Amino acid sequence: MKKILFTANLESFFTKFLIPQLEWFKNNGYEVHIAAKSEDKEIPFCDKKFDVDFARSFNLKQNINSYKQMKEILKKEHYDIISCHTPFGGAITRLATKSMKLKNTKVVYMAHGFHFYKGQPKLKYMLFYIAEKYLAKYTDELITINLDDYEIAKEKFKTKVVYIPGVGLDENKFKFKMTKKEKKELRESLGIKEKDFVMIYPAEITKRKRQEWLIETLKDMLNENETFHLLLPGKDSLNGFCQDLAKKYNLETQIHFLGFRNDIPKLIHISDVAVTSSKQEGLPVNVMEAIYVGVPVVATACRGNRDLIQNNKNGYIIDIDDRASFCEKVLKVYNLTKEEKEKIKEKDKKIIEKYLLKNVLNKIIKVYLRK
Repeated sequence: MKKILFTANLESFFTKFLIPQLEWFKNNGYEVHIAAKSEDKEIPFCDKKFDVDFARSFNLKQNINSYKQMKEILKKEHYDIISCHTPFGGAITRLATKSMKLKNTKVVYMAHGFHFYKGQPKLKYMLFYIAEKYLAKYTDELITINLDDYEIAKEKFKTKVVYIPGVGLDENKFKFKMTKKEKKELRESLGIKEKDFVMIYPAEITKRKRQEWLIETLKDMLNENETFHLLLPGKDSLNGFCQDLAKKYNLETQIHFLGFRNDIPKLIHISDVAVTSSKQEGLPVNVMEAIYVGVPVVATACRGNRDLIQNNKNGYIIDIDDRASFCEKVLKVYNLTKEEKEKIKEKDKKIIEKYLLKNVLNKIIKVYLRK
């Protein structure tokens, strides 16, 4: 039986992004293994799990330890394909395959947004850039999911580079209908009235996603109009910092920190605009989901966002730190007519098509199976 190994920093990465790929290989006769730092998660379509101590930073001790662990796995197992994901999980795996001098094993790296990007501190940029350029030589095929990364890798890296628009948006998540009554009840459960104006930013609360910047940007607008609300569903990785900020500006009733939610599609359906303040993305799922639903998006002009938003057509792209323009475009969405909203929905239907799982998965599989 043929065997494939998927590697990523954390098990949760598989549950978020890679289940369709695991399922395809399992259903097509492969023995499927994964290597990641254990979070005690149940991973479907997986025959064997390896707990590997992958770091999420330049932690020398942890990186050496995970490198040794990966070499041990590769000594015991023979894989036809190794699929690498995440910066450190992907880097350590490729270093291990290089040292083992594996034969007849195809090594694929899927870059979900390079960790070097415009606007980053120079030292950090160079560290990640040099590492990715070096490791590309030991990668049979490199998949990029946005056009910025594709252009850089195609020009600078010595490997076969392929552009595929993301890991695929699963339409099954949206196969439901919400009645006006259900929308009203969901809003009410959050302390929001039927006619209130709702912004949503579903994302882990982190420095990279910049919820702090978003709160600072929107605070005056929220203070001036109590019918404006901001939903922030997502795990809090800043230990309550943003909640304290909302409290400081007396916005506890208008900024809703919802924690982890498994009903994001429904929350998008009750929202009037999707916003994102991120300074770095690969290809943001939250933006794709908003486009699928037909909700206008106001987004910062970072990599990934630019792939998805056609400025002034299905949303607005704003310079990374342009607070005034961000507020201006949110208010522009607030003032859209019913006809203008319908035009955005029609545009969204055309834009999202190429990002759907049914159109993306086969392209990914072709890369894996290509000789």
